[in-house]
Amino acid sequence: MSSADSPPAPRNCGLTVFWDDRLTSYDFGPGHPMDPVRVELTMALAREYGLLDASNVKVEEFTPAGDDLLGLVHEPAYIAAVRHAGATGLPEFRYGIGTADNPVFLGMHEASALVTGASVAGARTVWEGEPRHAANVSGGLHHALRGAASGFCVYNDVAIAIAWLLDNGAERVAYVDVDVHHGDGVQAAFYDDPRVMTISLHETPRTLFPNTTGFPNEIGGPDARGTAVNVALPPGTTDAAWLRAFDAVVPPLLREFRPQVLVTQHGCDSHALDPLAHLSLSVDGQRTAYAALHRLAHEVADGRWLVTGGGGYELVQVVPRAWTHLLAEAAGLPIAPETATPEPWRDFVRKRTEEIAPRRMTDGTSTVEVHMWGEGYDPANPVDQAVLATRRAVFPEHGLDPMMDI
Repeated sequence: MSSADSPPAPRNCGLTVFWDDRLTSYDFGPGHPMDPVRVELTMALAREYGLLDASNVKVEEFTPAGDDLLGLVHEPAYIAAVRHAGATGLPEFRYGIGTADNPVFLGMHEASALVTGASVAGARTVWEGEPRHAANVSGGLHHALRGAASGFCVYNDVAIAIAWLLDNGAERVAYVDVDVHHGDGVQAAFYDDPRVMTISLHETPRTLFPNTTGFPNEIGGPDARGTAVNVALPPGTTDAAWLRAFDAVVPPLLREFRPQVLVTQHGCDSHALDPLAHLSLSVDGQRTAYAALHRLAHEVADGRWLVTGGGGYELVQVVPRAWTHLLAEAAGLPIAPETATPEPWRDFVRKRTEEIAPRRMTDGTSTVEVHMWGEGYDPANPVDQAVLATRRAVFPEHGLDPMMDI
């Protein structure tokens, strides 16, 4: 089966994009992998394509998250430590602040609260009104824990957005994380809450941060068994294999769980060029996943879909194209893979980074050939082995047969 054989995603969907140039102040400093230029270049590319001016797209302002919102997930002492470190420049090592991954920067609290405010505004939009889609490409800081910064993440904006939804009447929220790293902070926040299903497809923690979580036997606490789902993929996994794993796990579980809102994290560090990880996806494979999630949002969640960014450290060649595809997909205005990148954007990239920008929106694999899960299980294939381990751990908790479609 090829991606071209899948039913088309809805078109001309309403989308609210939450953006403020101050979001680039979430900046750990020179040499840090999470350079905010990646979101700057993304928004510049989206503007050049006219996405932000489309009739069905709104770019909205928002307010930073206050301590009441941050406290839905984070300990008061931790919030105070972030504020103190950001005001003084002094580390708070017991809270994970001041490490190589999470160096102190002035204004750390304010910048992190701004990112969180954008995601909560997105959650409010999809829950309370129209349009049903919202995006915060600066968000997706999924590693932050209740009382510690971790993995480049200070406040866990996606967990806080989900907690806001629960506080405002949502009874079932699904979170799908396609970042190359396990979505450990979001999983931890809701591990014992049956109202939230967290699904993470990531490189196995045997070879990648966070190393200690993200295994298939992590399925939720005693009162929430089957609501934590982890697909731990081997290094080198390609588009076709990744999409096969997605097909085997995500649609059947979302259809069974029937969330009222779908929240997704779109770290694009699964790309073959990413310097921090070892999967081998292309921008084309990632774009195919975005379309699949879009279809599922309409199928299972009445179109309520909050999308965020996440990881992604190939700042010029990958992140801007991947997340521009994401915004275009969420707007129902997908960009054809063979489309040339706009020359003004390429000029801006050269001036801003001294790098040569990609010339097209594809990596040259615009039609991703995928043999879906129901087309034959291979017991010798390490990806199929990883998928079956997840299905065996989780599917019975939902009354599903892990061997179905094999």
